[in-house]
Amino acid sequence: VQLVESGGGLVQAGGSLRLSCAASGTIFPIPTMGWYRQAPGKQRELVATFTRGTSTNYTDSVKGRFTISRGNAKNTVLLQMNSLKSEDTAVYYCKAEWVRRNYWGQGTQVTVSS
Repeated sequence: VQLVESGGGLVQAGGSLRLSCAASGTIFPIPTMGWYRQAPGKQRELVATFTRGTSTNYTDSVKGRFTISRGNAKNTVLLQMNSLKSEDTAVYYCKAEWVRRNYWGQGTQVTVSS
């Protein structure tokens, strides 16, 4: 499974960005896909994820601001990020769990200027 992220960039505080992740390498739907992020000097953390296909889980700091959704194409996930804050600045990674293995994308930088 290969993951490709897109949609990162530089945005002012209060602005919005939408990240996209496309998985390839399997014809079957991947039920568990989501987004993680890693800020400089910090550990990688969960942002939002689908679990068991339709259930979602968000870290507390993004609840009400970020929304994870499935894209129209198979095995794509989107992350709509609104009301961005400087503390959201990080490299965002897409993750997929497939056949008991974890796959990661290369990451996309999100920078929020205050």
